[in-house]
Amino acid sequence: MHEGEKSMKLIILVALFGLGFTQHDPNIKDGRTAIVHLFEWRWADIAAECERFLGPNGFGGVQISPPNEHIVINNPWRPWWQRYQPIGYNLCSRSGSEDELREMITRCNNVGVNIYVDAVINHMCGAGGGEGTHSSCGSWFSASKQDFPSVPYSNWDFNGNKCKTASGDIENYGDPYQVRDCRLVSLLDLALEKDYVRGKVADFMNKLIDMGVAGFRVDACKHMWPGDLDNVYRRLHNLNTKWFPNGSRPFIFQEVIDLGGEPISSKEYFSLGRVTEFKYGAKLGTVFRKWNGEKLHYTRNWGEGWGFMPDGNALVFVDNHDNQRGHGAGGASIITFWDSRLYKMAVGYMLAHPYGVARVMSSFRWDRHIVNGKDQNDWMGPPSNSDGSTKPVPINPDQTCGDGWVCEHRWRQIKNMVIFRNVVNGQPHSNWWDNQSNQVAFGRGDRGFIIFNNDDWDLDVTLNTGMPAGTYCDVISGQKEGNSCTGKQIQVGNDGRAHFRISNSDEDPFVAIHAQSKL
Repeated sequence: MHEGEKSMKLIILVALFGLGFTQHDPNIKDGRTAIVHLFEWRWADIAAECERFLGPNGFGGVQISPPNEHIVINNPWRPWWQRYQPIGYNLCSRSGSEDELREMITRCNNVGVNIYVDAVINHMCGAGGGEGTHSSCGSWFSASKQDFPSVPYSNWDFNGNKCKTASGDIENYGDPYQVRDCRLVSLLDLALEKDYVRGKVADFMNKLIDMGVAGFRVDACKHMWPGDLDNVYRRLHNLNTKWFPNGSRPFIFQEVIDLGGEPISSKEYFSLGRVTEFKYGAKLGTVFRKWNGEKLHYTRNWGEGWGFMPDGNALVFVDNHDNQRGHGAGGASIITFWDSRLYKMAVGYMLAHPYGVARVMSSFRWDRHIVNGKDQNDWMGPPSNSDGSTKPVPINPDQTCGDGWVCEHRWRQIKNMVIFRNVVNGQPHSNWWDNQSNQVAFGRGDRGFIIFNNDDWDLDVTLNTGMPAGTYCDVISGQKEGNSCTGKQIQVGNDGRAHFRISNSDEDPFVAIHAQSKL
């Protein structure tokens, strides 16, 4: 090709890369670093939580459940997954009305906490979803006719003609055409190659951007062609300048389950935004459970050294709403709130380590019923009243939550490690120590230090912390309050060394100190 064509191609490539790269930035405000998924919370409760807890404790943002109208299943239970079966883009869901959503976005932004929307744009409800007005907004639809007048979508807007399987569903995950052109578990697959569909999806996302959201977790991205997603993302508005700098692009983090061994790879989506690194929680769970001969000391090169995606592309988590129920990826190695002692250590490790943008899970309890390793009650929806409406989140005097809401993000150990991550932000991973087994320690420059004992014997060691001399409060057993510590105290000498003693029978067998926990 001649020089003019070459330079034009280069300009297009730079433009492509430039747009994608800006979508990797979570737009988090003033030194905050972590986000929390308030799974199935009502908008009114999220607004209150931003003001009373998330803002004051340095959380950077909230991933919310899908806000658009969805199928309502009344027989007689309402599963959590009904939120992932849209019937339109009107903004009324089991979390509340459009007005409540708008108020929540405003109140959270006003205290520096961003909102990230879980966007379900690959599909509508299941092909067997029936017809009528059983939607969260009361809109009429017909799944069998593929008729969704509130958008409107008709059978022209779905991939039925492109899918080459007899059932119309994905039958072979080894075939990328099936994975992207056929129905995921019978969910009606939108034809995102059509300009009309792309426009409707972009309009939905742009309405939310204009309301003040900071970005999107995009559901089921493996099931959409990267080129189609790129086209939709290019149509998105810049963020609302009331809360974000001029020209800010929405943060995009894409759900792509890639544990290796499938033809569709997470790297196909890197240019478009960040991607969920499912290997992270699966491997970290295996390490903390000490399965398959794994040891904590092997994590010295944690991150890209473990074959994870490049740091700048990763969104990381210990568990998510799917795999804490045994769905999704990672299987039995995933650690959840049901294993609270290990869970606090694993989340503490994630928040202390610099790799990726970190997301903390906040769950609700359900009645587990395990048969042959499978939870028969993994469908159970959030704590609900007898009419099926979601219960509010009550806050107990000890700052935990009641009524079946777990609120891991409020556990002292996790909340304090969110603060730790903010304090050490930008500092290198340093001063590594291990005992060749499951006792490890590392620092973050001269701003923080953390040490774990996941062995079946006591830890008793003096280590170089890299920290300035002084008395520090351990933020795991307690915290700094006024001029004293409510938990353990750690003395760092003039040489930066400190003595640590952690029994393997401690409630939480790890210790963390940081620049702001110094007396």
